[in-house]
Amino acid sequence: MAKEELVAIHEFCDSHNVEISFIHSLSEAGLVEMTTIEETNFISDEQVPELKKLVRLHYDMDINMEGIETIHHLLQQMKIMQKEMKDLRNRLSLYEEID
Repeated sequence: MAKEELVAIHEFCDSHNVEISFIHSLSEAGLVEMTTIEETNFISDEQVPELKKLVRLHYDMDINMEGIETIHHLLQQMKIMQKEMKDLRNRLSLYEEID
């Protein structure tokens, strides 16, 4: 298992010109998981791409927190449905090979 790297919230915010309160709002909404070590908040490096998407939704497209939550939920549902479709196609291809 790969070692999880952590990114300090304040460093991410400084480099992306984002308010720390926005990241805290995302965490309170359950969209980002923060880890606190010695009074410093971190996120895993695996969450950074998703966090960047959420930042773009808010800052570039001016979407409020409720809209971001809705969009995130719908995107998660789409991922689940796409996986189910892939699994069903794979199962179907097995039956087609038998015939």
